[in-house]
Amino acid sequence: MLPLQNVKVLDISQIMAGPYCTMVLADMGANVTKVEKIQGGDDSRQMGPYVNDESTCFSQINRNKKSISLNLKDDRAREIFYRLAKDADVIVENYRTGVTKSLQIDYDTIKAINPGIIYCSISGYGQTGPYSHRGGFDLVAQGMTGLMSMTGEKGRRPLKTGIAVYDIGAGITAVYSILAAYIHRMNTGEGQHIDIAITECGLPWFAWEAAAYFGEGTLPEPTGWRHRVSAPYQAVKASDGYIMLGCANQRTWERFCQDVLEREDLMTDPRFLTNFDRGQHVEELEALLEAIMVNGEMNHWLELCDKAGVPAGPINNFAQAMQDEHYLARGMVQEMDHPVIGKMKTIGFPSKFSRTPSQIRSPAPLFGQHTDEVLDTLGFSPEQRQTLRAEGCIK
Repeated sequence: MLPLQNVKVLDISQIMAGPYCTMVLADMGANVTKVEKIQGGDDSRQMGPYVNDESTCFSQINRNKKSISLNLKDDRAREIFYRLAKDADVIVENYRTGVTKSLQIDYDTIKAINPGIIYCSISGYGQTGPYSHRGGFDLVAQGMTGLMSMTGEKGRRPLKTGIAVYDIGAGITAVYSILAAYIHRMNTGEGQHIDIAITECGLPWFAWEAAAYFGEGTLPEPTGWRHRVSAPYQAVKASDGYIMLGCANQRTWERFCQDVLEREDLMTDPRFLTNFDRGQHVEELEALLEAIMVNGEMNHWLELCDKAGVPAGPINNFAQAMQDEHYLARGMVQEMDHPVIGKMKTIGFPSKFSRTPSQIRSPAPLFGQHTDEVLDTLGFSPEQRQTLRAEGCIK
């Protein structure tokens, strides 16, 4: 039995943040029904690359779900949605603020049908505040929160991160918020509305930056390949490429000097006595380390670091990461059979449950694949479904 096996979720979100949230819930056993718009479904279905005309983007983030298609502008389709909502535990949506109200599927409307509903709204700026009417996307959030002002190299053009950290961060925030609300409902019987803004969900991650700014008014600046606080905690060059070195505390620095570099004199150099000192002289430290390490290959230094207990690792490209023996041993690459794509690989589960491990029970659904199945459970006859389909109410 999976931990969320009896939880029923209606997913009316699309693209990434909401679908990632509901996929995680589904991986843990929730019964997720994805409600897609009548014209084309989730917008990510139109995002390549494609295999056999099926979007692999959509397929990577919607496993373990069922798909139905409803024209929520149609009263009859809304009535179907209300019947599903009455029996649901959770609804996840990421419409622009105000759209769910115009469609009459907003929290207040659903709460009147199902007082215990946990209704999670994910939007760019949240449901309140002066920017609540604006649309918001991951890159906008990266700029607005200051993240891009501290990513990249000093004096150069601001850089985004390599992945959509705020979209995935909003999905993660939604997951733990929904689970907390579900526990609250178990204890009290009360449902509630959860309001998540993509442009806010990453701000709590800025712990060291907040310490510097609120503590002494220091504005975080780009540090490139280096860490803002610890040194040497950065990329360093060996003879055949770069490795990441993590001397984040004094004892690790000392082991690095003694057992890896065999340069105990560095420990008594007044420029490098403490982590603060090393941070103040990081450019001198980096030049000195690379003058030594350029004489050995990456694997040489990585083996010495491993033996000495100094955190270090390669700077992989994505293919190298997906072929790493450690990730493979821990199931971080999974394979599933898709009815159109065929055999396809996907990212595995980062949480390792000892009693209730997450499972891929089904691939991402085809567009509207389960519409008939779901409507059949609601008592709609084949003739009724045919009429609704012919009149554009369902797909």
